Amino acid sequence: MIVPDYVSAIIACRVWQWYETGLRSLNGEPWLAGRLLAAGCRAGAAGTWVHGATYKVTHTGHQAPAEDCSCGVYAAKSLSHLRWSGYDRYGIHGEVYLWGALVEHERGWRAQYAYPKSFVLPLEMMPVSVTILEARMAALAAYGCDVSVAGSKGIVPLWRKGSGYDAAGLALLIERCQDWYTRRAQKRRIKRGVRVAILGHGIAVVEQADEVQVTAVLWNQNRLRIGRKAIVWNEGNRRWEASHWGVCSTTSGAECLPS
Repeated sequence: MIVPDYVSAIIACRVWQWYETGLRSLNGEPWLAGRLLAAGCRAGAAGTWVHGATYKVTHTGHQAPAEDCSCGVYAAKSLSHLRWSGYDRYGIHGEVYLWGALVEHERGWRAQYAYPKSFVLPLEMMPVSVTILEARMAALAAYGCDVSVAGSKGIVPLWRKGSGYDAAGLALLIERCQDWYTRRAQKRRIKRGVRVAILGHGIAVVEQADEVQVTAVLWNQNRLRIGRKAIVWNEGNRRWEASHWGVCSTTSGAECLPS
């Protein structure tokens, strides 16, 4: 059913892709801060071949949306309808203003004009890097919308139009960042069983480790004593590496010189 020219906007729900520079539809259409999104029909003079010889035009370009076309700005009527469609898994979601000509479907709308009303960010999508987070939040703030975070504790306000960051949302982000860095530090601990690349000699497996010294065994069963500070994490190779060590001994306990 087509509903012509809504005087006042209706509120619906939709999903966006979130970048440092702003928002895009799932099909790549940019949403610019401070500017309404006007739908356009890209079908042009579309048609079909009849009996393999005659090209029959089914419709020509027109003002979007049209009832017999797929053009227009898409949105679901409610969050439950958005979740039913499965699109809520593909980005951030929120409310959107729709106005102008509207085509109504069972669970959604296609609109002539649209602009974001609010955003809800899944907590797992929030960057842990402060630099990246600030850039993305600045891009969202430019739309002049309230921003919330959805996590295990429910939906928590993060940014309020006109007043800035909300204390509850900031506390949630700080807690998440601290948890992430704690898990990362634990993962990066050198402990028994961890592999260390001894440059020029192969991979050694850690046998014992403390804050001062690490004992590791090479493939040829030579045992190495390595100063903890000599072992560094190589982010590019995603591994622990060491280029020098102190004492090398055989499995029998005799001293050996590293070659």
